[in-house]
This record gives sequence, structure tokens and C-alpha cells, in this order.
Amino acid sequence: MFRTFLRSYKVILLYGVSLAALLFLMRWLEFRLLIIDHAIELYAAVIAIVFLVLGIWLAKQLTKPKTVLVEKTIYVSPSENFERNEKVVEELGISKRELEVLELIAQGFSNHEIAERLFVSLNTIKTHSSKLFEKLEVNRRTQAVEVAKRLGIISL
Repeated sequence: MFRTFLRSYKVILLYGVSLAALLFLMRWLEFRLLIIDHAIELYAAVIAIVFLVLGIWLAKQLTKPKTVLVEKTIYVSPSENFERNEKVVEELGISKRELEVLELIAQGFSNHEIAERLFVSLNTIKTHSSKLFEKLEVNRRTQAVEVAKRLGIISL
């Protein structure tokens, strides 16, 4: 049955296959000529795509957030039965009055309030504070309190 079909439609099938092959050849030549005629534009497009992808990748690499690990020592305040480190106090040469001023600074009092509590002048408190800063090698009140806590001079 298949043989009879091929014999009766042999010419039509050959004509159809040859037309399909000719159409395929024409499309292939058209595509080839299109590439040859527009070769510079196609190369430019390929180069543009390569640089686009490279630029996106580079931007992602440069803008990636970098993780920074910060280590900071945390000092835990001592228990209620605090014992002052007298050895450090003696080594630094901190007087009893300077200790009182330091404790009041740690409690958050201003120089004026400290002067009123200790019944001394404001200039005396400023002098005690500056000498404390020199002995503890700091520049600010908060730094003085932190260093004093770390050294075991005050308990707050």
C-alpha cells in the first residue's frame, strides 16, 4: 500500500521535497548574506553584550557589603561586695578626694553639682578632674569612668 502511494505521488513528492530544499537553501543564503552585510553591527552588539555582563558582574563585586568583625571587651560590673583595687590607686597616685570626684563623675553629676556636694569651689573640682584625666591617661569624663571601672577603682 505504501509502495503504491509512493508510485502514484512520486512526482509530487519529489517536487515538494525539492521546493523545501530550495526554500531552505534560499533562507540559509539570505541569513548568510544578512550576517555578511551587517557583520560590523553584529560584532559591535556582541562586544556590547560582553561588556554589559562584565560591568554588571564587576559592580556586584565592588558593592558587596564587606563584613567587618569588631571585637570589644565588655566589662561586667562587679558584685555588691566590691573591693577597690588599692594597689592600682597607689600606683596611679590618686588621692581620696580625687576618688570621691571620680565616683561622683561616674554617677553622672556635673562639675557644678560635684562642687556643691563636696563643699568646694568649681575650680577645685576642675583641677581634680584634670589631674584624674592625666593619671588615667584619658581626655573625657566617660573615658575616665570606663578606665576606672576596668582597673577596679570604682564599682559603678
